[in-house]
This record gives sequence, C-alpha cells and structure tokens, in this order.
Amino acid sequence: MLAHEERSRRGRLRAWEASERRSLPRGRLVEFVRLIFVTLFAAAGYTVATRVSRSPSETLAYVVLGTSTGFVLGGVLGRQTATAVRSMEEELRKVPAAEVVAGVGGLIAGLAVAALLSVPVFRLPPLVAWTSVAFTYVTLAFAGFRIGRTKHEELFGLIGMKPRAAGAPERVFVVDTSALIDGRILDLVATGFLSGDLLIHTAVLHELQTIADSSDPGRRARGRRGLDVVVELKRAATVEVHLVDEDGGSDVDAVLVRLARERGASLVTTDHNLSKVAEAVGVPVPRLNDLAVAFRLPVGIGDEIEVRLVKPGREADQAVGYLEDGTMVVVESAGERIGSDTPIVVRNVIKTATGRMVFANLQ
Repeated sequence: MLAHEERSRRGRLRAWEASERRSLPRGRLVEFVRLIFVTLFAAAGYTVATRVSRSPSETLAYVVLGTSTGFVLGGVLGRQTATAVRSMEEELRKVPAAEVVAGVGGLIAGLAVAALLSVPVFRLPPLVAWTSVAFTYVTLAFAGFRIGRTKHEELFGLIGMKPRAAGAPERVFVVDTSALIDGRILDLVATGFLSGDLLIHTAVLHELQTIADSSDPGRRARGRRGLDVVVELKRAATVEVHLVDEDGGSDVDAVLVRLARERGASLVTTDHNLSKVAEAVGVPVPRLNDLAVAFRLPVGIGDEIEVRLVKPGREADQAVGYLEDGTMVVVESAGERIGSDTPIVVRNVIKTATGRMVFANLQ
C-alpha cells in the first residue's frame, strides 16, 4: 500500500511539473523586443554611415554592424523583460483584485493631490520647481497606492461594498472534490475557521456532476451532497466563492496544486495523497480532519445506526458501508447483507490519517 501511495505521489508530481512546463511563456515578447532593437540599431548604423562613410560598402557595413548589435542586445534585454513580466504576473496573481483596485484608486488620488500642490511650486526657479514637482508626484502617488491597498476593506465598506474575499493570500483557499463531498467544510466556515476566498475550479464541478450522474446510488448521493455543499458555501456570509476556469490539463489534482501555488492559496482536501503532493511543492494544507472533529460529534461506541452496505470487507464475511460524510463503516458477519440498508451497533471508532473508521456489529 505504501509503495502504491509513493507511485501515486510521484505520478502527480510529474503531472504537475508537466503542467508547469506547459504554462511557461513563449518567446514572442523576446522576439518583439529584439525586433525593436534591431530596427533602432540598424537605423542608427545607417545614420552614422551617411555622415562618415564614403562608399556604399562602408554604409552597408555600418548597417550590418548596427543590426548585429541590436540582435544581440535585443535578445539579452528581451529575455530580461520576459522574466520581469512573468515575475510581475506571478506576484499580481497573489494579490486579491480588491487590493489592486483600491491601490490604483489611491494612486490616482495621490496624483490629484500632487497636482494641486504643484501649482504654487511653479513660481519657484525652474530647476527647483521641476525637482520639487517630480518628488511630490512620486511620493504622493506611492503613498496613495500603499494606503489604498492597506485600507481597501474600509474604503470598499464606505461605498457599501463587501470585499470579504479580498484579504491576504493566507485567507485564500482552493477546495477540491473530496472536501466538498465530505461536507465538514460547512462547519469550518460557520465557525470562522475558514473565511475569505474559496476558489473552486470548474473541473471540480465537472467531477461532482459526473459522480452525481453515476448509476451507483452511493456515488450518486455523494455527488449530490458535494453540489449541495457548493450551493451552501455560496450563501455563506463569511466567504466568497469564486469559480475558476483555467485550462491546466486533464489531471484535476495537478491543476488544483498549480492553482493554489500560483495564487498563494491553501489547498483544502481530505485526500491524503493529494495533501502530501501539495505539501511537497510548498502549498499549505489545513488539517481539515483535525479541525472538523471539534465541531462534529463523532459516532460513539454503542450507537445504533443504519447504514447501507455496498461491498465486501478485507476479512471473511465482512461488509463495508459509508456514513453520509464518507466515513467508512466495517460490519462483522454481514457479508450476506451487502446491497441493503442494515441496522448496526457501533463497537469501535478509530482515527486514521484520512479521517475516521467505524467498526460495528449487526444489531
């Protein structure tokens, strides 16, 4: 089993790395910058040649020299520009949209104040005036941007808007299919342990829809439960649910890990293997099982419940069923009850790496 988990983890890591490679930017920006430099240096070479050369061959040599210089410098600066643009894009992905909007608003306000303060400054000597004006514009624009980002929640609140998901990156969570089917995320949201942005990829919704359309009654019930949880999360007052539609490949787990990493978010999952993969690439994973157990009363020893048995267990004459939240129930001497709703008595509840497991006898 451990070998299987290790192979699964390695496979998901390879899929995630492949999706990362596919997402790297192409060299169009580099070639565009190089084209600009080739054109500029070729024109510069021709301009110099018209002033100093005495023959067409010398003019051609200057143009070729300028073109070659522009090709080399354009390539170097183009790669640096592409790297800078990519770094800026990655940083902006981690900044909530509300902060960006509020920061831009603060920047515009700072420029407006600087324009008003600059009017009397132009009465000074030109050198002093232009230096003071430049300093005023840069300082107030930067200060306005910083203040807007820092006070974005209060600023949006003044105009009646609710940027509840516009908090810091640590308040952004990517939710996977298993966490939605589990359902305990609703308890964590209701108690305030999870608040802010909840990002749900459309691939997760497609998985839930596929499970809900399954011919197996148990899978169909879990799929519908996951869809109901999505609806309840959208109604919650302390979180903002965002549907993300980004093409990242066919492996949903790799897409979710990459999404969380790019957005600086945490990954909410009850999938043990997926949580290990996420932690391996530096994505925080809240311990959903450890948190949720404090807010949901577990099934206790001696409780009499009814569960639908769906498959044989590992041992002879054992049967396995699942509670509504997905908890596995192993029932002794119930092999002939598979496929039916069976009353049972809980005799033991143990905690595992992926949640809880219930052992029971027939009632």
